[in-house]
Amino acid sequence: MTSDRSPSVLLVEPDEMLAQHLTLDLQGSGYDTVVAYDAVRGLHLSQETQPSLIVVDRMLTGDSGLGLCTNLRRQGVRVPVLLLMARDTVDDRVACLASGADDYFLKPYRTEKFLQLVKLYLQPDTSTTEQLRFGELALDLSTRQAFRNGRVIDLTMKEFELLKFLMEHPREVLTREQILENVWGYDFMGESNVIEVYIRYLRLKIEDEGEKRLIQTVRGVGYVLREA
Repeated sequence: MTSDRSPSVLLVEPDEMLAQHLTLDLQGSGYDTVVAYDAVRGLHLSQETQPSLIVVDRMLTGDSGLGLCTNLRRQGVRVPVLLLMARDTVDDRVACLASGADDYFLKPYRTEKFLQLVKLYLQPDTSTTEQLRFGELALDLSTRQAFRNGRVIDLTMKEFELLKFLMEHPREVLTREQILENVWGYDFMGESNVIEVYIRYLRLKIEDEGEKRLIQTVRGVGYVLREA
């Protein structure tokens, strides 16, 4: 039986006016919303309300938005996390993704663009129980979980998309440009260090038990999924 419950969004936003603006826009688009004004409350509500998506402002009192993202992942929160950021440098983007956030949205706030991003991450899951396989590594397209030697590997949205793209092209050398275009889109074109951050995280997860490396670096070109 399917649930009629609307997707819920947890907002962790210290600016009350912006929080109200975000809430009205999200509710107008059919999403339930819960608001926290600091990181401690945000972490608590993430466990209590089980939201479908979490939006975090990087500039939080008491703890940075980056710190909250890191703590959410440590607590086992797997839903997409979007970070609101004021700056758009390469270092900022990498720090955002390194914290465990799936994506970011730049201030000043723009309703239409923000709702487009939210819709992207809250699209109904129409995938089947299909799995991609490469050796002892499997990727379940419905649960967004990976499996290796019977071990369950939880992935963030972007980790899942990156691994999925690699597993869809086994033994094929993929350039950084191909990966950026297919996993992150045009906004990240030219910033291959974002890929390196995520490749490192994927390797840590799928090689957690000392298993042999499957994601190989092709120096000066990109990456390939193959056994060494």
